[in-house]
Amino acid sequence: KIVTEKELSLTNEYNLEIDGYTGKLVTLGKIFNSQEFEDLYHYNEELGALYSKDKTSFVLWSPTATSVKLALFDAGNGVDAKEIKEMTKGENGIWTLDVNGDLNGSYYTYLVTNNGVEKEVTDPYAKAVGVNGNRAMVIDLDSTNPEGWENDVKPEFVDATDAIIYELHIRDFTIDESSGASMEVKGKYNGVWESGTTLFGNGDIKTGVDHLKELGITHLHLLPTFDHRSIDETRLDEAQFNWGYDPQNYNTPEGSYSSDPYSAEVRVKEFKKMVMELHRAGIRVVMDMVYNHMINTVNMDNIVPGYYFRTDSLGRFTNGSGCGNELATERPMVRKFVVDSCMHWIKNYKIDGIRFDLMELIDINTIRSLKMLIRLK
Repeated sequence: KIVTEKELSLTNEYNLEIDGYTGKLVTLGKIFNSQEFEDLYHYNEELGALYSKDKTSFVLWSPTATSVKLALFDAGNGVDAKEIKEMTKGENGIWTLDVNGDLNGSYYTYLVTNNGVEKEVTDPYAKAVGVNGNRAMVIDLDSTNPEGWENDVKPEFVDATDAIIYELHIRDFTIDESSGASMEVKGKYNGVWESGTTLFGNGDIKTGVDHLKELGITHLHLLPTFDHRSIDETRLDEAQFNWGYDPQNYNTPEGSYSSDPYSAEVRVKEFKKMVMELHRAGIRVVMDMVYNHMINTVNMDNIVPGYYFRTDSLGRFTNGSGCGNELATERPMVRKFVVDSCMHWIKNYKIDGIRFDLMELIDINTIRSLKMLIRLK
């Protein structure tokens, strides 16, 4: 136990020295697990880019930061920021900024300063992202609704024991010539629901969604279709493959399955269209969500260093996932992120179920919180 003469700051880094030993730079990361930290910095309201036609409110949770700026761009890649604006620190660790006007389609990042170093980060709450997911985009989600979306009806489902679940990888389902899928939708969201396809060379054997219907399945379990990292969306003319268990942006669809990964709204529209058409075919949709780890800890660690991931007594990332890190869902703002993310997919994309990858690494209170919200919904 170390007693200090002066109150220490959560936003600073300190050099701990003991005579005869090498000094070590330390932060106050252990505080993150305390009730005092939760009381001071827990934020219950909505985070991210909160859009309306008159203004967009940007809200980022970063209690350790000494400065946060908003950078606005005209495109999701390849251009410099057209404007950089200072954000204001508020209560409970949030930073906010209101930007007037209709920002639908504007791309953005945050510039966050921790320990005297400024880093550019992607909004963890991004609802749309540009190519390869490096920049978030402000989006009017209502404008991405396909025709008939408001009349979408979930297929009837009475009892969990009635479920007949078929696991599917978006790309694999239609990429092969034998699928009979149209060339422009092979390996894409639009290929999942294309009807009237038959086995290449044998018109009597149904493929695609027609085959799923004749199988009699009730649920289609999609292998990860949130934005994942390993596929380079700028090189889709080259052969690439990944299962998708490498999360980058949890709240937006993967771009390589869309017809245009450069336009953030396209993947959103096409994912919604896929869900709606599967519902019309009598099939419910389950998403495989990987909240146990991320492909890279850097983005979240640059927002709140040491908060989002579990570490051992030496400060090293724990590795129960086998992927190098674990999300610390027992911490209230990580739990909030997971619950908010699930509810986003349920509310805005009308998905019917979530399969948690390595649920043993997600604390029980997070699962209970989610189940309670779903019941209330």
